[in-house]
Amino acid sequence: MKLAVFDIGGTTVKTGIYEDEHILEQESFKTPKTFTALKEKMHELIDDRHFTGLAISAPGDVNIKTGVIEGKSMVPYLHQRPIFAELQEEFGLPVAIENDANCAGICETKMGNGRKFNNVGFIVIGTGIGGAIFINHELYRGAHLVGGEFGFMRGGTERILSMDATLVKAAHDYSEQTKTEVEGKELFALAEQGDQLAQNLLDRFYDLLASSMYDLQVSFDFDAFILGGGVSARAEISSEVAKRLKQKLADFDMTRIMPEVMTCQYHNSANLYGAALNFLAQN
Repeated sequence: MKLAVFDIGGTTVKTGIYEDEHILEQESFKTPKTFTALKEKMHELIDDRHFTGLAISAPGDVNIKTGVIEGKSMVPYLHQRPIFAELQEEFGLPVAIENDANCAGICETKMGNGRKFNNVGFIVIGTGIGGAIFINHELYRGAHLVGGEFGFMRGGTERILSMDATLVKAAHDYSEQTKTEVEGKELFALAEQGDQLAQNLLDRFYDLLASSMYDLQVSFDFDAFILGGGVSARAEISSEVAKRLKQKLADFDMTRIMPEVMTCQYHNSANLYGAALNFLAQN
């Protein structure tokens, strides 16, 4: 089994070759502006090689039955077209596509830090908030294919989580209030140096996540939450969020349902592995 694997994001497309249970030759390129240009870039990896199939992680609500990616994303040309059939015809290979957050969750629950748990909430923290739900080891897509879209939760504010509970938002608020240019990773360094504003904004970030996880936990009673996305490389995020979640449960004498909280194992490779595993499950 040799698969051409693509993780299509709003800014970058990551690529790799899945063979012998490993992702090899990982590379990336800037996300093209048109579907035609995307296919041309994909040909560069696929042509003159003997692949078994094409595995893709993509944004949006992937409808396997219709072969269409519904909803909207930062890559608009992926949506509302018979993309499964078009790619199969273009490359002469069987195609499997799954939502990007679902792919990351599939990787972590099948071979990463979530593999020992039955019921898992997977939360992706990036430019926005994404996620996936796994019940008895199986991905729950929901009646309208939006199961796990945690970014649309309100989190106790007038804004949805994707707008309010990210490091991008925290860094933007810091930059706006100090008239400087700060990115999310720099916010941690500032907080460690004793910057009170940076500490307050990170506290708010942790609190918003913990509040939403509280609602999810009393709704689904997960064994564990796995945190993914760009921030998952920082171990303190899981411990800070877990501390706050435990206190929120304690406020109502519910600590007996406290789940494990941890960051993902495969980090930036999770979507590629998950796309490959999804292909294997579909074929």
